[in-house]
Amino acid sequence: MSLALALAAGPALAGSAAQPGQTIGLPTGAQLPIGLYFVNLSSFGVRDTAPLSSESNVNLPTLALATPWSVLGARLHFFFTQPVAASSVRGAPYQSGIGQQLLAGQLAWDLGGDLGVSYLFGGYLPIDTRFLTQEASLSHRFAVSYTGQGYNLTANLLYGTFLSERSPFGVLYPDYLNLDITATKKFGKWEIGPVAFGSLDLPVNMPGYRRQGQFAVGALVGYNFGPVNLQAYVTRDVVERNYGGTETRGWLRAIVPLYQDKGDVEPGRTLVTREQGE
Repeated sequence: MSLALALAAGPALAGSAAQPGQTIGLPTGAQLPIGLYFVNLSSFGVRDTAPLSSESNVNLPTLALATPWSVLGARLHFFFTQPVAASSVRGAPYQSGIGQQLLAGQLAWDLGGDLGVSYLFGGYLPIDTRFLTQEASLSHRFAVSYTGQGYNLTANLLYGTFLSERSPFGVLYPDYLNLDITATKKFGKWEIGPVAFGSLDLPVNMPGYRRQGQFAVGALVGYNFGPVNLQAYVTRDVVERNYGGTETRGWLRAIVPLYQDKGDVEPGRTLVTREQGE
């Protein structure tokens, strides 16, 4: 989900429907143990816009279902996300509202040797919340993960295409690419490591169009409390284009298994890692 519309200069622009950085910390290329999971990611960011900073809070509650079914040799997963967001642009009063629902399915292949790849296809449904992305779009996600020896080495490429280039209010919706990168290591119940993400608007045939983009780096710390796993990470833009300033954002994720097939769960394994050794 994008709040870039309110921050953009020149023609009214909206960024990616998928919040850049939202899949950091998850081994999105790996198969999930069969079960039903609740995952909530909450983040708060401050962008250094002038003369006053801009703030935003994004919450992404998600239900993830890992089925026992196989398609083309891959495990079938389903996801449903209902975002809720609030923002204050350059010191203006906060606005809050419901974001675009995501409905998606994913195929995840176990290649052996703790290596996995996946492909996710889904759609963001249209909404009427004016300060957020409104138009329907399709989401393709291509991920690769190595989860052996306590590592989570994951790259997840998100490619989004809007069904309409413009909203009824004249907002431009360029297609986009996001890349989320995780390189963490388990130490008992703890998890720590560097993370990064980038986002880029794809070209649009429009005079005066100013493409937005950013690249942020940070660090993640996680702790496994048993069935519940918590992750926290902080990111900071090192490069930004046409967002009005760099952003610092803090993230907190909680992962709660609602049901798991015990026969499919390795000792100590959760949604987040293939092997934890807690």
